[in-house]
Amino acid sequence: MKALIFAAGLGERMRPLTDATPKPLLRVGGKPLIVWHLEKLAALGIRDVVVNTSWLAEQFPATLGDGARWGLRLHYAYEGDTPLETGGGMWNALPLLGEAPFLLVNGDVWTDYDFARLPRAPAGLAHLVLVDPPPHAPHGDFALSSDGRVHPDGDYKLTYAGIGLYRPQLLDDWRDLISTPMRANGKPKFPLAPLLRAHMAHGAISGEHHRGRWTDVGTPERLQRLDAALRAQSTPST
Repeated sequence: MKALIFAAGLGERMRPLTDATPKPLLRVGGKPLIVWHLEKLAALGIRDVVVNTSWLAEQFPATLGDGARWGLRLHYAYEGDTPLETGGGMWNALPLLGEAPFLLVNGDVWTDYDFARLPRAPAGLAHLVLVDPPPHAPHGDFALSSDGRVHPDGDYKLTYAGIGLYRPQLLDDWRDLISTPMRANGKPKFPLAPLLRAHMAHGAISGEHHRGRWTDVGTPERLQRLDAALRAQSTPST
């Protein structure tokens, strides 16, 4: 299995920290956010990881190299000067991912979720990890039914954690589902959520509820809190 890490965002809410450093390369607990993912992917036995890049793209290979220090092979999928959003970013990375299901994780989240809990392949087109809505975004994204199916709406909506298992075929009909696709850098630019919602109607999206730790590291304040918590966690008690 291969993995894809979304790392192309501009990190606008994180400025001024992201003026000179891409958000996934900001350090928490003594190492860049993205390295937490790389270590977990390597421990899972994954060897090929695609990192999609745009903003300050040259810093990723300069910082991470070819991935050999983690026993990984890193492949960089450059989107161009303008990020292509989640759907366009996945589309851009497909030539490096191949035809098999792949693990996806957002480069700007931190979690104690164990990637080994993911199925080896989704029952449908995607399997999503969902968490309780955080205080700064209390409305959630999707509902999860007792049979493990994900729905666009429901009595209680959970938040997509930015972690999932995807089949490349999810993007087969993207042109039919994105009514007015934009283009950037000569490539399609579109979000992933409309595709997921469309396929939820056919029961093709499954999911699970992670009740452990998870942080969307979207602001300097959340970055600082996470860094403090991780450093306290690693400090031996006296």
